[in-house]
Amino acid sequence: MVNQCALGWILASVLGAAALYFFFIKKNCGVSNERRRESLKNIAITNGECKSSNSDGDIIIVGAGVAGSALAYTLAKDGRRVHVIERDLTEPDRIVGELLQPGGYLKLTELGLEDCVDDIDAQRVYGYALFKDGKDTRLSYPLEKFHSDVSGRSFHNGRFIQRMREKAASLPKVRLEQGTVTSLLEENGTIKGVQYKNKSGQEMTAYAPLTIVCDGCFSNLRRSLCNPKVDVPSCFVGLILENCDLPYANHGHVILADPSPILFYPISSTEIRCLVDVPGQKVPSISNGEMANYLKNVVAPQIPPQLYDSFIAAIDKGNIRTMPNRSMPADPYPTPGALLMGDAFNMRHPLTGGGMTVALSDIVVLRDLLKPLRDLNDAPTLCKYLEAFYTLRKPVASTINTLAGALYKVFCASPDQARKEMRQACFDYLSLGGVFSNGPVSLLSGLNPRPLSLVLHFFAVAIYGVGRLLIPFPSPKRVWIGARLISGASAIIFPIIKAEGVRQMFFPKTVAAYYRAPPVVRAR
Repeated sequence: MVNQCALGWILASVLGAAALYFFFIKKNCGVSNERRRESLKNIAITNGECKSSNSDGDIIIVGAGVAGSALAYTLAKDGRRVHVIERDLTEPDRIVGELLQPGGYLKLTELGLEDCVDDIDAQRVYGYALFKDGKDTRLSYPLEKFHSDVSGRSFHNGRFIQRMREKAASLPKVRLEQGTVTSLLEENGTIKGVQYKNKSGQEMTAYAPLTIVCDGCFSNLRRSLCNPKVDVPSCFVGLILENCDLPYANHGHVILADPSPILFYPISSTEIRCLVDVPGQKVPSISNGEMANYLKNVVAPQIPPQLYDSFIAAIDKGNIRTMPNRSMPADPYPTPGALLMGDAFNMRHPLTGGGMTVALSDIVVLRDLLKPLRDLNDAPTLCKYLEAFYTLRKPVASTINTLAGALYKVFCASPDQARKEMRQACFDYLSLGGVFSNGPVSLLSGLNPRPLSLVLHFFAVAIYGVGRLLIPFPSPKRVWIGARLISGASAIIFPIIKAEGVRQMFFPKTVAAYYRAPPVVRAR
């Protein structure tokens, strides 16, 4: 094993070089006029002619998923009148959004929504089990310093969302309506509300000082409010295994398979969700049997033996679902009268189950920013003030986003020898236990979302891999592979960090918006 002092010296050198690299990165913050014009396609110009059918709300929320429902409850509890417009109020049936990390549960508790995981057969999750080439290791969440109720939770996504909607709708200041928002209403550069079709198909308009768009990963409104750079690195194939036990109870299971990871986690007392990652945007056809053959012949031989029979039975049952895995860095256009939240605003690969944690953390940040404001009607001033939101959310969001993107790339199989070494080094590093596993798992769980800690551990894995190559007898070939391992690790993490925003991620206190004070309400 690499000497600890040498490891510390190498880490310091790497971080120093990384800091210099980051310092000289030039990130284009401007938005071209042509791109901005393209973004306005989903905005209807009102010119003051539209009449509002509902002009007595403080805030309109588009979408009542996890982000929209939690936000509605939070803002209404603070005295805001909230109008929520959701396309479909029936229980969703999705194959993602089923694992809430402990950090997300803490945010749920902070918002007063912890009872939404009650009475839905939610399962406690205490960590992960990692499998590779017949070996496995258990990685427990570092929960010793927290209340006994704090852990991860896994559940049916639809049941959780329905509980959130019920909780929000129970408040008298929340109006929850089924309808499809077709456009944002703009007047003189300010978003004044939305145009939508209600449940009966009637064209309606609704006005409020602030419109918050939370209409999910397939948002048709985000282009009006941000520069969406959506990447689809892979797709998930979802199955439900019934009446079987995981090798490690109450843990998520990650199998480092070929070509990419396979996930297992409980979603009820009798059901286990399996998500098979398929790289690229195309998956084998379900209808002609190609998918079943792929799962049986390629995937099944790589899963733990305890799950094999139930996995085959789930394939034969035929309820196979697919969903593209999307990632999108947050790149908003600060727009008076409007704000983006949730997956409409920012997405990351769902491998680490961090989406709901980011959304709930964002809601806490926004709640704290809005709490001292009594009047939301000065849209330009409010917009300037809420620029602080984009900076204050960054340490948590960018840590989880970067970890998700980096881990996915490391966990995928590759014919490249340096990538193979990095993958093996990651498994062996986490298997060391102690600080080597607690640190990364605390990042993954949202309990310690610190960007610098993420970079430290990521390069510690790379250097650990180099050490394994060079000790006891380095050869020119091994030195070359080690150099490519460090280079490959840098090529994985630096572009993700650059997309997240180096300054906001590592040095948020140097951003002016970080210190923005609430606008002063002048007496009329």
